Amino acid sequence: MDIFNTFQISSSALKANTIRLNTISSNLANVETTSTPEGGAYRKKSVYFESQPLSFQKQLENNMKNSAQGVAVTKILEDDTPPRKVYDPTHPDAQDDGYVEMPNISVLEEMVDMMSATRAYQANVTTIKSAKRMALKALEIGR
Repeated sequence: MDIFNTFQISSSALKANTIRLNTISSNLANVETTSTPEGGAYRKKSVYFESQPLSFQKQLENNMKNSAQGVAVTKILEDDTPPRKVYDPTHPDAQDDGYVEMPNISVLEEMVDMMSATRAYQANVTTIKSAKRMALKALEIGR
C-alpha cells in the first residue's frame, strides 16, 4: 500500500465520521423537539457505513487480490420506533389526553456515539500525520 492510499482511506473515514458527528449533533439538538415541519416529534437519525473502493483504476489493478478500501456513508435513516409519551397537559403540543410525543432519543447513547466518532476521527488524523512523517523521513534518507 502506498502513502496515497493511506491518505485516501483516512480522508474517506474523516468525511464519514464528520457526517456521523453532524448527525449525532442534530439528534442531541432535537432531543426536546416535539413538532417538525413533517409533523410529529423529531425522529432519531442513524448513519450507515459501507466499504468503498478507493478509485476505479485502483480497483481494476487490485481486482485479483485483497485490496484496501475506504469508507463511505451509504444512508442516513430515521429511527422508526414510536416516540415516548410524556404526560404534560400544559405543553402546547399535548394531545387531548395530556400526553406529549417526545423524540425517542437517549442522550447517554448519543454521547457515547459522539465519543466513539470523535475517537475514530482522531485516529484517522493521527494516521495521516504518521504517514506524512514516514514519507518525510524516507525523503531525508534519500538525500
